Amino acid sequence: MAVWTESEGKSVHDPLYHNFLTTKTDKCIVVDEPVIIGAGPSGLAVAACLKEKGIPSLILERSHCIASLWQLKTYDRLHLHLPKKFCELPLMPYPPGFPTYPTKQQFIAYLEAYAKQYDIKPVFNQTVVSAEYEDGRWRVRTEEGKAYLCRWLVVATGENAEAVIPDIEGLKRYKGKVVHTSAYRSGDMYRGKKVLVVGCGNSGMEVCLDLCNHGAMPSIVVREAVHILPREMFGSSTFGLSVWLLKYLPIQTVDRFLLIISRFMLGDTSRFGLERPHLGPMELKSVSGKTPVLDVGTLEKIKSGDIKVFPAIKHFTKHAAEFIDGRMEEFDAVVLATGYRSNVPLWLKDTEFFSEKDGYPRRPFPNGWKGKQGLYSVGFTKRGLLGASMDATRIAHDIAQCWQVMTKQPNHPTSRPST
Repeated sequence: MAVWTESEGKSVHDPLYHNFLTTKTDKCIVVDEPVIIGAGPSGLAVAACLKEKGIPSLILERSHCIASLWQLKTYDRLHLHLPKKFCELPLMPYPPGFPTYPTKQQFIAYLEAYAKQYDIKPVFNQTVVSAEYEDGRWRVRTEEGKAYLCRWLVVATGENAEAVIPDIEGLKRYKGKVVHTSAYRSGDMYRGKKVLVVGCGNSGMEVCLDLCNHGAMPSIVVREAVHILPREMFGSSTFGLSVWLLKYLPIQTVDRFLLIISRFMLGDTSRFGLERPHLGPMELKSVSGKTPVLDVGTLEKIKSGDIKVFPAIKHFTKHAAEFIDGRMEEFDAVVLATGYRSNVPLWLKDTEFFSEKDGYPRRPFPNGWKGKQGLYSVGFTKRGLLGASMDATRIAHDIAQCWQVMTKQPNHPTSRPST
């Protein structure tokens, strides 16, 4: 990799490189290759696609490992919510024998094998605090005192960079244990306890089921209408069936079909406090990015009364929660399944490509992967790993066109004749 400091000429793969970085924090490192921010699945996908085209890259990762969200901030029983064929990264399928819905541990093993296959070696423990375009290059600064100059900047920090902690009246004075799902691992420590789960997406529903299976007494807060679909229909994944149907039918027709089958298989969910939105599940996903819940057994626990359903919280007291319907109940603990958000506006000094409001590209999928002046985004499609893989392929192709022209220049480091 042709990475040089402006004053010292050290290569990033020089054995003295890391000592140099720790002692020369005032130096700026000039990077001829693309710099990728984030070593999650999206960042790895871009690096692999570039490597396949003969282009090296430099990944900066704030944590000490790849896929830190998966490795450090997910619950133990987590599986992929979608079938593996929709969750593959470019160029490498899952190993033979993996189940349709791989476990958290299997997915992490796949990512580690992927990084090894394409010799992807991120620079860990580098938290980017600013990235700004100046004088024809992107200047990337880290909390650790490093600065990098590069022609191409790939933002791969994704949709789930920071946990969302809701501002609920009285939550700070509540005396019970409060955790976000990013800190929840298993229901074992909640055995025999009354737990309120705030949030009814896939994570909230699955945490409730996990709590039930470990002998806890969970309740779930459902603030707004939600689509619950069976994970499989007619022996196939609901998501896969939907994707196939959308090739031939209008989205409203597909939604009507999904809702009819769901009503037949699951019954009327509104009877249990789970009203459905006015828009169908696929249309709602397309318009807002809101994903339907793919039921893995939680609904049966709700029907049996093992999981209670409450509306929005009015406020917390020291030991209880009061809800907007007037009910009040005491709880031993609260789990916030309130999701994540992008942190791009905190560090990227560009408001033309990324929105300051939500940290997503202003142009929706499939046109949100490329900005100006060598700026790219991956993992912001609201379409999971499938969308990230599509954008990673586009980014690598686009950079490759510029790279081929640049490396033909006789004074470019990668064009130097071997000695």
